[in-house]
Amino acid sequence: MQAETLKITVLGSGTSTGIPVIGCRCAVCLSNHPCNQRTRCSALLSYGKYNILIDTSTDLRQQALREDIRHIDAVFYTHSHADHLHGIDDLRGFNLRSKRPIPLYGAEETLSIIRNNFSYIFDKSVPYSYIPRLELHPIDQSIELFGLEVVPIPMQHGQMETFGYRCGSFAYLTDCNVIPPSSLDLLHGLELLILDGLRFTPHNTHFNIPQAIAMAQKIGAKQTLLTHLSHEVDHPVHNRELPDAINLACDGQQFAIPIILK
Repeated sequence: MQAETLKITVLGSGTSTGIPVIGCRCAVCLSNHPCNQRTRCSALLSYGKYNILIDTSTDLRQQALREDIRHIDAVFYTHSHADHLHGIDDLRGFNLRSKRPIPLYGAEETLSIIRNNFSYIFDKSVPYSYIPRLELHPIDQSIELFGLEVVPIPMQHGQMETFGYRCGSFAYLTDCNVIPPSSLDLLHGLELLILDGLRFTPHNTHFNIPQAIAMAQKIGAKQTLLTHLSHEVDHPVHNRELPDAINLACDGQQFAIPIILK
């Protein structure tokens, strides 16, 4: 066992449109407050010499340049929706630096969709020379990666099953509107929780903010950040209205928690 620090970076805190929304003239989309400028939802976990990415958001290139990310050692996918997946081609820049393939982890259905939708990456007969080098690894239970235990947390996103992930006392749960009791049992004792909280009005596949607050209080993490935020959410206005220990996420936020590596 080895004590280490897990650094969590909120790469993106926005919903599928990003904020500002194209063509929108609402107060949030016109705001110059940095926390109202939101790229698509993603996170980076760093420990020792390793960087693990959660999702390849549509804005991966922009996020990687902003945070000076120079290598990616693995990617964990929550699900296959475009805003969480369609930056996948930008992984090739990391391949150029490392000279090795990047392993991708996720539910079997998610990885099957990735294989089908991005067949040019995985079809060895297609004569492309500059494509990402990626390896698919379906998971349905916890795995140990570079000494870190990563636990998938099954959730519902409308009719779709998604994965959240827990690493030590940190959990990342985006794109969900139901967390079943069996998954809640995996979420005791958290220092930091990042949780889906789309907007104030109801939605049929995401927690809205009142629902997210209730779920955060049920889980009882010491600190909770709400992510996947829409342009209904004005960070400087609404953040101060939230209960203690619950805040709105902001692109570029970083947190550090102690972990034990195996």
